[in-house]
Amino acid sequence: MSFNLESALYSIPAVIAGLTIHEAAHATTAYALGDGTAKDQGRISLNPLKHLDPFGLLFIIFAGFGWAKPVEFNKQLLKHPRRDEALIAAAGPISNLVLGLFTTLLLKFVANVLPHSATGMYPVIVNLLLFTIFINFGLFIFNMIPIPPLDGSHVLLSWLNVAPETEARLYRFGMPLLFGILILENITRIDILPIGKLVRFMAKTVFLALGM
Repeated sequence: MSFNLESALYSIPAVIAGLTIHEAAHATTAYALGDGTAKDQGRISLNPLKHLDPFGLLFIIFAGFGWAKPVEFNKQLLKHPRRDEALIAAAGPISNLVLGLFTTLLLKFVANVLPHSATGMYPVIVNLLLFTIFINFGLFIFNMIPIPPLDGSHVLLSWLNVAPETEARLYRFGMPLLFGILILENITRIDILPIGKLVRFMAKTVFLALGM
């Protein structure tokens, strides 16, 4: 796979921002629901160093998928464990959706206020905002897929009230399954999980709704 330096310069800050707010949202929600485990570990923070996994970040940049440090929480400290686990899981992807929508509004503001020029900072700012939008929409969609260990699986299994032993079995096989699908996609170039198409559709829909 070829490495595009220009794309990396835009994607790296966008990925870091997306992963940081994603994990901070998990931690903040867990604390709000009564579990201070993540807070005690310093995870309620917008400092990327608290959340990033170096190998996971490299995988995202070079392979298109990766991970950050998972946020830990104690179910026994939650008042409504099943419901609260789903809320904690959903908080991460939702934070990416919110960041993507906010950045879209910021892009519209920049396009209306700054002079359109092929030189100077305008193209740099626009490209950085576009990468942030697409990457965060991608993080939202990808993490809501109901395959363990993605957040969508926590939401679905909590809603279905699956037995703990069944849930543990599913998570044991979920990671190899997910990696197998992603690796197969990279080898065959077949969209088994059409994340890119869904991201483009979402972005196009939002852009049209905002008159962009």
